[in-house]
Amino acid sequence: MAVASIAHYDWPEDWPDLLPSLMKCITDQTNMNAVHGALRCFSLVSADLDDNMVPKLVPVLFPCLHTIVSSPQIYEKPLRMKALSIVYACTSMLGAMSGVYKTETSAMMSPMIQSWINQFSSILENPVQSEDPDDWSIRMEVIKCLNQFLQNFLSLMESQFGVFMGPLWQTFVSSLGVYARSSIEGIEDPYDGRYDSDGAEQSLESFIIQLFEFLLTILGSPKFVKVVGNNVKELVYYTIAFMQTTEQQVNAWSVDANQYVADEDDNTYSCRASGALLLEEVISSCGTQGIHAIIDSAKTRYRESQQEKASGASGWWRMREATLFALASVSEQLLEAEAPEITKVSLGETLEQILSEDMSTGVNEYPFLYARIFSSIAKFSSMVSQGLIEHFLYAAIKALGMDMPPPVKVGACRALSQLLPDTNKEILRPHFLDIFSSLTDLLKHASDETMHLVLETLQEAVKAGPDLVVSIEPVLSPIILNMWASNVADPFVSIDALEVLEAIKNAPGCIHPVVSRVLPYIGPILNNPQQQPEGLVAASLDLMTMLLKSAPTDIVKAVYEVSFDPVVRIVLQSDDHSEMQNATQCLAALISVGKEELLAWGGDTAFAMRSLLDVASRLLDPDLESSGALFVGSYILQLILHLPSQMAQHIRDLVAALLRRMQSCKLSGLRSSLLVIFARLVHMSAPHVERFIEMLVSIPAEGHPNSFVYLMVEWTKLQGEIQGAYQIKVTTTALALLLSTKHTELGNLNVQGYLIQSTAGITTRSKAKTAPDQWTMMPLPAKILALLADALIEIQEQVLVGGDEDSDWEEVQEADVETDEALILSSSAIPHGRPSHDYLDAMAKAFDEDQDDGDDDDLLSGADPLNEINLVNYLVDFLKKFSHSEGAIFSHLLQSLTKSQHDTIQMVLKQ
Repeated sequence: MAVASIAHYDWPEDWPDLLPSLMKCITDQTNMNAVHGALRCFSLVSADLDDNMVPKLVPVLFPCLHTIVSSPQIYEKPLRMKALSIVYACTSMLGAMSGVYKTETSAMMSPMIQSWINQFSSILENPVQSEDPDDWSIRMEVIKCLNQFLQNFLSLMESQFGVFMGPLWQTFVSSLGVYARSSIEGIEDPYDGRYDSDGAEQSLESFIIQLFEFLLTILGSPKFVKVVGNNVKELVYYTIAFMQTTEQQVNAWSVDANQYVADEDDNTYSCRASGALLLEEVISSCGTQGIHAIIDSAKTRYRESQQEKASGASGWWRMREATLFALASVSEQLLEAEAPEITKVSLGETLEQILSEDMSTGVNEYPFLYARIFSSIAKFSSMVSQGLIEHFLYAAIKALGMDMPPPVKVGACRALSQLLPDTNKEILRPHFLDIFSSLTDLLKHASDETMHLVLETLQEAVKAGPDLVVSIEPVLSPIILNMWASNVADPFVSIDALEVLEAIKNAPGCIHPVVSRVLPYIGPILNNPQQQPEGLVAASLDLMTMLLKSAPTDIVKAVYEVSFDPVVRIVLQSDDHSEMQNATQCLAALISVGKEELLAWGGDTAFAMRSLLDVASRLLDPDLESSGALFVGSYILQLILHLPSQMAQHIRDLVAALLRRMQSCKLSGLRSSLLVIFARLVHMSAPHVERFIEMLVSIPAEGHPNSFVYLMVEWTKLQGEIQGAYQIKVTTTALALLLSTKHTELGNLNVQGYLIQSTAGITTRSKAKTAPDQWTMMPLPAKILALLADALIEIQEQVLVGGDEDSDWEEVQEADVETDEALILSSSAIPHGRPSHDYLDAMAKAFDEDQDDGDDDDLLSGADPLNEINLVNYLVDFLKKFSHSEGAIFSHLLQSLTKSQHDTIQMVLKQ
């Protein structure tokens, strides 16, 4: 550690002798302590290597490391493992460099690849040894190195694939027997929790998981998946066996249902989870061939479990459970796959056969199998008979009310939560009271993960039988309200409980009794916020907002009477950001549903309006931390939408305060929400938008000639970051209104244009920080037109291809703005000739489907008529009218656009 720490700062410039000294120690076969110490130093140093050091180190070091790895008669396995870990670290760095220095790194590795692959193969070709963690660990290091070689030097590895694939398969197959005896059956020691002296895990499971990760890499490579495709059925067959429950899992899950639920939900680090990922990749990479492999392997494993059961083997159920788990883990892909109908029929028949046979299986004897059956029937309900679904639905209801092992009740909850929404309510009617009774009883004994599952099931039960809820509301609501109050510190449980309360409130005849229970409880909390446990005030405000959704006037008024004054005080006095955020949302919801009538409910209209303005003033205070004011945009939107006559006299002061808040704000989400307010004010100023521009010009802005300049500079930068269908509609159409004014201030202003790409090659995030992006400048009218085109491009993308995740790496092209954002729309993407009305309708539909506002935004924006705008039609109409009425200006502005922007506008003009 001392040597490595000094090397971190001094090597190689100030300690040139370090490398020769360590190399001398590594090659000294008479002193194993020196070899070991030098390897430890290299292992620690290799984690800090950069692209300057690795090219100097690898040609000298790798031959020495190869000597160690290839000499088992001289060096023990721990030393050879340490050498391999250094190979892995250096190869990882070479891989990071290969993006820019591909030719150089390939030339460096090319002479060494063959010898390393031969050595890796010699280690992997022997059968895996039982109860030998050193054997598992050295294979694990070999597989990690192979993974890096394959990912980083694909072209060099093509000729080597046949060399290592046979030995790799031998390791994979032989490890199953060891894993079965050690982990699944618990006969031998799996060395779970064992670590070497450097803290590296040496358990059998960690080795198997690494093996799966490498197989994932192979399947993900188009060059190698074809070779593996010939043996994909065998790969799936063995993978299913690795997915059996281990003895340790059975013991842990039997005594702790929470652990069972957590492991099932989280896909924790395990062979089961890794096997599931591999099966997903089999379908993704091999398509129909992969689906057939999974179905055929499942049939084979099912038959084998039948034979084991017939022979009296006690563990027969494990393979049956693993088969169902394997199928369920890829259920979405199997159900959505464009496979031949005969394939889906075969899958359905297989499932029907497995599930039907296990209907009579002893629940207490094989709880994990029965739990898996419950969750599987839910996932594949569309592929099995209605009779089988109803059988297991009744079985699940029965299981909840009986003394069953916890895993069975977990499975029953999963089945009910997924089956209830689509089940015939008349069939369930006689059983609803039993369901509610059993679930509320389970709640009394649930904790952590199981509580989340039971609440989720209860919510679905309430939604499935809404007309029956009113009869049990007096019992159910107090239980859920108490659970919510007891778990405000746990956001997952409290949110689940709140959703159940909301479902009860929405059931016919329930809103008044629910509100009558909640308000007496919540009122004292809001009136004495300082005396409450942490989180209770914020959660209470969230509860009040929920009560206001779709509420009749008398409910809104009742909530107002209890909450208005204390909620205003919380915003004005609290320093807790969660309380301020939730209080802001609560007031926004009150204004949204109470509207102008709200001002008179308290008896003093002027005082109520003053209170609302004080809240706005506090939230727009530039010195207030941005987090506390996160929802000020939604709040002010309600003020200007629902109290327009009262707000009219305050617009100038409001605009100035919004600008100051925006200048002091660091959160992009808050800045975007403030832009929506400006955009809405633009709409409200129509048809005299130029007056709004002139008002902005007359308001000073620190560091800028005036507020209009500041606002448009920021708006044009941030428009692409705005999210939500309503927000995008309002801001995009407002930009069109601004452009239509042809105001001289627009032409006088230049704003940020296109990104200037300075060099070719790879741009990493770290390099982006040290070399900030540079941009062109362009006239504001041209930028607005470009943003309108970008809006259409983004919508059209959703129709054609859908969006991809941003990569950590960007391939930087020449500094030519004509190539713009990777040419989002190529000429082939744009319909030839005149786009049809159907195509434009598809674009509009894609936009609405892609932008999911959620319930809260629906509450806040639903009353705004702008929410009904068809953005595609609006932009098409605007561009046609603008190009027709301002032909010369329009043609001039088009010259500043990129090719894709220009082509998109020309496309819609042809319509």
